[in-house]
Amino acid sequence: MNAIFKGATFSDRMKTSAEAKKALLAKFKPKPTVTDPMFEQREALRLAEVERVRAERAAAKAAAREAAEAAEAARLEALANDEAAQLDLKRNERKERKAMVKAQARAKREQKAAARRNG
Repeated sequence: MNAIFKGATFSDRMKTSAEAKKALLAKFKPKPTVTDPMFEQREALRLAEVERVRAERAAAKAAAREAAEAAEAARLEALANDEAAQLDLKRNERKERKAMVKAQARAKREQKAAARRNG
């Protein structure tokens, strides 16, 4: 760096400094904008792609829904045709009902006991 200024006069150094400052400031000046000639076309292409993807997803979702409905219908039909499964289902429902009644009775007893303790 010092080699540049060796033997230079004060005015030479000032001129060099001013040029360096101008070069630095030139970096920060706004550059002319370049508009993309295909901007609107690119936006239209993007929108078309989005619509295509949406349509594909909707079709896939509808197909999955139909498959799930068909599987559920087949399961229900098999369940209706299977008497053993029907009996198991009734037993399970009865067990659930009994467990619920038992839990309600226990809660009622606990409430009464808590009322006796507090009151």
